[in-house]
Amino acid sequence: MQENILTIGVASLSKIKARMKAAAHGQRDATPHFTFTSNEDLLRTLTPNRWGLLQAISGAGEIGVRELARRVGRDVKGVHTDAAVLVACGLIDKSDSGALSFPYSGVRVEFETLAKAA
Repeated sequence: MQENILTIGVASLSKIKARMKAAAHGQRDATPHFTFTSNEDLLRTLTPNRWGLLQAISGAGEIGVRELARRVGRDVKGVHTDAAVLVACGLIDKSDSGALSFPYSGVRVEFETLAKAA
């Protein structure tokens, strides 16, 4: 079975634009990516509770908020709020019927911190 893993990372706007330009010219990277423009944005968005939602929804197909809340052992209102943030930023999908989905079997997160030049 082929892995269907989403790589979430951090890149500058210039690197994001270069990747988009390459894709427009048919140079597609086989690895699906979701990119934040700063480590802070990534960490602000992927809180521990939201990370738990991504883990629970990975490979699950369409799932309702109540079922997702049951799977992660949280209240429906809190899961709804966190899922809405993930939908708004584009990490998970929401159907017209309200079902949530994440078309990947897993997630990989990559980011680095480098020393600032003096």
